[in-house]
Amino acid sequence: MRAVVYSQTGRPDVLQLVDRPVPEPGSGEVRVRVSVSGVNPTDWKARRGGAAGEHLDPAVVPNQDGAGTVDAVGEGVDPSRVGKRVWLWEAAWQRVNGTAQEYVVVPARQAVPLADGVSFDVGAALGIPALTAHICLTASEFGPRRLMPHALAAQTVLVAGGAGAVGHAAIQLARWAGARVIATVSGEEKAELARAAGADHIVNYRAPSAADEILRIAPDGVDVVVEVAAGANAALDAAVLAANGTVTPYATDGGSQLGISVGDLMGRNVRYQFVLVYTVPPSVKDAAVADVSAAAGDGALEVGANAGLPLHRFPLEQAASAHAAVESGAVGKVLIDVA
Repeated sequence: MRAVVYSQTGRPDVLQLVDRPVPEPGSGEVRVRVSVSGVNPTDWKARRGGAAGEHLDPAVVPNQDGAGTVDAVGEGVDPSRVGKRVWLWEAAWQRVNGTAQEYVVVPARQAVPLADGVSFDVGAALGIPALTAHICLTASEFGPRRLMPHALAAQTVLVAGGAGAVGHAAIQLARWAGARVIATVSGEEKAELARAAGADHIVNYRAPSAADEILRIAPDGVDVVVEVAAGANAALDAAVLAANGTVTPYATDGGSQLGISVGDLMGRNVRYQFVLVYTVPPSVKDAAVADVSAAAGDGALEVGANAGLPLHRFPLEQAASAHAAVESGAVGKVLIDVA
């Protein structure tokens, strides 16, 4: 089978297309014939590693997310799963075999049934972005732990960076769950994407009046902030949070420091809940997987320019270009066509 691997850390050009034996599933595992592989920022960051040129043995197949068809199962897995369409998550987390290959073996729970009518493109775009968004939206002590229609009907959600992959998923999931959604963006092009994703209101966070605009929309403040840049947006978040509000940062914001006024936020019982999808408890992740699957089945997690998430496609042999696109900040979702 064809597979993309890297045997040392570094720039995208360390990715090489090779031929490998088709792997066999072990106990509790399934083998998936990959149709589409999704690329996330964590994929290129893992490839970069701590220092360029670090030798890796065995070589690593990148990419956490993907979608395809189960074609074999290991001992203890229901044989009826063979032939079923699935979406994949965390294929490469603490493992050396991600989805940038024609066949991948994963634990059975990480190959999730893909509802009829849901495309492989949608399936490959779920994974890390949608699970992260779900965990952010359910992190508040005063909100629901599960998402479903009407679960967030009483809440106002602010999505920072509404044109990014996680921001896009957060808008869609929050709207599916009934929240009022405000998205912040840096310009009109990204505003159109956030609007297409379903945001009720769009605010340019660069405008001096951004906080005033948000508070005009939500006079009592926002209940949850899904935050891509906690350090840079600390003052804005503090200005617009409701009492008992929660900020859920899911990105490192370039390593910036978080400057907050403890007394002010304490008086409003504000909570910061940092989110790294890979290390949340399994029960939280399982709930997110189930709810994301339900939302996708309801048609709530569409992708493509018309849905606010433009797709950038690359063939498997151009995986290095796909990684470079994500690393350079491509707006939308980068997919690799494997099959």
